Amino acid sequence: MYGILVGILILDSVILAVAVLLQAGQGGGLASMGGGAGTDTIMGGRQATTLLTKATWWTAGIFLFLALVLTFMSQSATQVRSVLEGQGQTPTPVAPTPLPIETQPTAPPPAAPPPATRPQPNRRP
Repeated sequence: MYGILVGILILDSVILAVAVLLQAGQGGGLASMGGGAGTDTIMGGRQATTLLTKATWWTAGIFLFLALVLTFMSQSATQVRSVLEGQGQTPTPVAPTPLPIETQPTAPPPAAPPPATRPQPNRRP
């Protein structure tokens, strides 16, 4: 049911977009609002109701109704869940990696030779 309504909503939105784009503008727009324009020019004169105008109103009404119905349908389907709901599981333990075992003992490093003493220059007592 939800998918069918979404399909109808998409089809309705395409028809609405086409109906709006095919309508002729009132002309003038903001340029006609300057300096002494009458209310007919500002608000737009009474236009004849055309098939495109009726199609626009009907498709807009259907679009709003379907959007409202789908909103209620999607809210009732979802339940409030805690963010921490899936956190109760304990992680699996990780096996410790064995340390490398030396098969032969290493010889101690050779002892450093004692520091050479420099001869002291002649000092006077």
